[in-house]
Amino acid sequence: MATISLTDYERKRLENIKRNEELLASLNIKSKLSDLSASFKRHRVEASSYKISSDKKLESETPIVIRKSLRIQGKAPESRGLKDDFKDNPKNSKTLKSQIIPNKSPRELGPISMRDFSTCSVSDELLVNKILSVCKKSQFKEEDDNGDCVKKSRVRASNYLDSMQLAPENIARVVPDRISSVKFFPSEDMRMVVAGNIYGDVGFWNVDSDNEDGDGIYTYHPHSAPVSSIVIRPFSLNKIFTCCYDGRVRSLDIEKETFGLPYTTEHEISSMSQRCDDVNSLYLGEGRGVVRVCDERSGKLSFSGDLHKESINTIDFNSNNFNMMVTSSTDHTACIWDLRKLGKCKPEPLKMITRKRPVYSAYFSPSGSLLTTTSVDDKVGVLSGANYDDDFMINHKIKSAGLSTLKGVWGWDDSYIFIGNLKRGVDVISIEKKRIVTTLESQHMSANPYRFDAHPLKPGVLAGATSGGQVYVWSS
Repeated sequence: MATISLTDYERKRLENIKRNEELLASLNIKSKLSDLSASFKRHRVEASSYKISSDKKLESETPIVIRKSLRIQGKAPESRGLKDDFKDNPKNSKTLKSQIIPNKSPRELGPISMRDFSTCSVSDELLVNKILSVCKKSQFKEEDDNGDCVKKSRVRASNYLDSMQLAPENIARVVPDRISSVKFFPSEDMRMVVAGNIYGDVGFWNVDSDNEDGDGIYTYHPHSAPVSSIVIRPFSLNKIFTCCYDGRVRSLDIEKETFGLPYTTEHEISSMSQRCDDVNSLYLGEGRGVVRVCDERSGKLSFSGDLHKESINTIDFNSNNFNMMVTSSTDHTACIWDLRKLGKCKPEPLKMITRKRPVYSAYFSPSGSLLTTTSVDDKVGVLSGANYDDDFMINHKIKSAGLSTLKGVWGWDDSYIFIGNLKRGVDVISIEKKRIVTTLESQHMSANPYRFDAHPLKPGVLAGATSGGQVYVWSS
């Protein structure tokens, strides 16, 4: 037989194999692996024998029970589970008043007492009396050229920007933690702010409180989830409406001192608004793009329609044409609607504004001739013209990690838009110059304001709310 010649590679490979075998033999690896394998098999046998004997013992001592829930058996639950008002302790709680957690649940159906759901240690009698004292005077009536009494939506002025300042006494922590909605009382006789936070708390702050009123802050817990919107009737200040992601609309009646429940649903309520000419109807953004119109007296719906594909973030009305409504949505659009045409099965918007990212706000200007939108695409848009066909965009950072989305709001005329920035300031956008012309800054600001409301009857008075529950009030 001929001898097979090996290549250098094959010869080297065989030498390596032989050397490795000699090394393993010297270390006695194979013997140790054999002993380890035998030990493992012995433990498995012992464990199996123990399991069998244990199972036999359990079978002889404990009968087999098939569990059935009380729901399947058709019985009522034995307990109500965790309290709905259970929540983590708010950050910086030492700076707040002593909180009293309500004994009842904010998810209860029907009216609930203000005092039962108060989370502050002082009586709210002064708050009630203060609001009732201004309710008797109509705040939104003026005479036209013929001497007839007409309605107005807000006072308009242009000479206020240069005089706006933030005084230390106009800063307060109104509610624990992040504020999700803020609103001024539409009253010339007082500066009172209402703020709702992500825990369902609603706080009232009388900015001009005296020593008798303490710090002028009163907090309540009528909801069990983030408060998405606040509406205060301009012609009847004794009714304050709040809606929440828990699917409930609460109406605070100051005269009765109760939180009523005019509407409830299984879906989240992400926005709410009211027409100035229809004080009994609430327009609600519910679930995934549904708008419902609810009569707050009867709780019945007069309209329900799918207007968007995703949640509706804001609802607003044109001050010169109450039949014109604008909605912003997470589906990347803002739409203008004619309310007279919403009765159709598939209503078509008068105009659809499409953005690259979700649109978190859309508001008509005080005159109704302009429209501004704020989107997560880091742009503030302004539309003008007879059909809102002319537009321009302003680059502006809208969202940062850990913060809620910033929303731009109009001032007291069509000149400026106010929006927070991420450097503890408020940027002022000029419509005429189409850019940011100034920034409201103060050494007293310790956080970024991102929710705003302009006092409708006091030009130059602007409230900005933060993620720490603080409210800053700039004034002229």
